Amino acid sequence: MSRLLVVGPSWVGDMVMAQSLFKVLRQRRPGVAVDVLAPGWSLPLLARMPEVARGIEMPLRHGELGLAKRWRLGRELRAAGYRRAILLPNSWKSALVPFWADIPRRTGWLGEQRYGLLNDIRKLDKQSLTMTVQRFVALANDHADDPLPEIPPPALRIDPEQLDAARAEFGIDADRPLLALCPGAEYGAAKRWPEARYAGLARDYLVRGWRVALFGSLKDKAVSAAIATAAPGCIDLAGRTSLARAIDLLAASNAVVSNDSGLMHVAAALQRPLVAIYGSSDPGFTPPLNVEHRIASLGLDCSPCFQRECPLGHLDCLNKLPVARVAMLLRELLAA
Repeated sequence: MSRLLVVGPSWVGDMVMAQSLFKVLRQRRPGVAVDVLAPGWSLPLLARMPEVARGIEMPLRHGELGLAKRWRLGRELRAAGYRRAILLPNSWKSALVPFWADIPRRTGWLGEQRYGLLNDIRKLDKQSLTMTVQRFVALANDHADDPLPEIPPPALRIDPEQLDAARAEFGIDADRPLLALCPGAEYGAAKRWPEARYAGLARDYLVRGWRVALFGSLKDKAVSAAIATAAPGCIDLAGRTSLARAIDLLAASNAVVSNDSGLMHVAAALQRPLVAIYGSSDPGFTPPLNVEHRIASLGLDCSPCFQRECPLGHLDCLNKLPVARVAMLLRELLAA
């Protein structure tokens, strides 16, 4: 069996979108084994992608150069006999392991002076490839001028036994519908719809008899705690679940409301009805890739600015987005 190595991205949402590339690679070469070199946190996510033969942990912290570690890993990977590597990050250091692994063909976008480290360098046309997922999938092409393949949406595999175990662990049975709220955003405050708005939406669904669960990492604890305080009855899961458990519990939800975040892309890949809220980011650049979604965005003249904090100090793109509008979009999805 021939093997191909993909150097994966460092963000949850990007890793979810990378599944579209893995799907195209397997469609074109059904016999190829696609291995993914990625941060350790992403291995449970990769395990839910049937197209990935093996997830290989990158033994480095985010931002760490670690030349010696990269060199050793590259030498270890030589034995796998990879014929091609595809690099999704644009950094110089991401090209070191495939180079030291002596992989004959190393494909990636031009970035950070990677001449020599890459020998199949593509020049990115940002006007033609406007979406992150397009830029990933285009690297599957054998030649730079080949047309963009049809993009299959991400679709995570869920084990029913694991889903039942996750429900039991957190006391979320199936007797009532579950609304999942994802109020965090790793990138910064300019991506976060205010806690008071999330709390208002949560109260509305709690009164209607739904369960409401708050998802997020340890970094989102303050945000989720504020919502749980303002909307008593919410199940606050922020910082309490592994990524694997969060994926399983999102799969158990009947609907999801999320900021533009990694969990938004996970929910889309689980084919959950989803309202995605955009502030400083662009729904045209990183949209949900499932069919059942609605975009909540005011489309102000100052957005998207792609900043972590509002450069104008008012955050109108999110502060002026009312609960009623998000609730209306959610009702549309659930009635469809």
